[in-house]
Amino acid sequence: MGQQHIHDTDRVVAVQDQATVFHGAIWDIQRDTFTMTDTEQPLTREYITHPGAVAIVAVDDQQRIAMINQYRHPVGQNCWEIPAGLLDVEGEDHLVTAQRELAEEADLQAADWSVLVDHYPSAGSSAEAIRIFLAQGIEELPAEQRHQREAEEAHLILRWVPFDQALHAVLAGAVRNVNAISGILAAHLVLNGQHQARPAQAPF
Repeated sequence: MGQQHIHDTDRVVAVQDQATVFHGAIWDIQRDTFTMTDTEQPLTREYITHPGAVAIVAVDDQQRIAMINQYRHPVGQNCWEIPAGLLDVEGEDHLVTAQRELAEEADLQAADWSVLVDHYPSAGSSAEAIRIFLAQGIEELPAEQRHQREAEEAHLILRWVPFDQALHAVLAGAVRNVNAISGILAAHLVLNGQHQARPAQAPF
């Protein structure tokens, strides 16, 4: 029997009713009533609407990862993460957003970009879709080009973490951010020649 490849696929269902039931400071909650087939009873599901996001595994020439420490209120922790941000500029390309977020959160720019992985962090409760990039050829931004961070981002701490140490932290459960976990594991495979990253402009 030949190898069968798996692939997520689009599916259109019949939506009978759709409404935004909560407008939040950042996220909205939508309620859909739909049927999977003509013979089944309608289902009602509520989920977070989301513009999507990007994240970046930035690796320097010493095989260190740029990681940031940021307070996350829902879990009540200072979490170690990789730079990331929302696709909140209308019409902006994923790569351009990633370049902007790396500059804003870490004061860094990169010469070489590729795609590590795409994922839905919580497909049962959110429409969020995230693309994680690998950034190499890292340079610090000149002081005059650095972003003035606000709110939680004003308290960001940047640390260059040796790749092996970051990988160990993920596998030991010391780092729980899903972008960091996915990105670091995928980068481990790519940087060790076990898998090939996709082009930076690969279709999402």
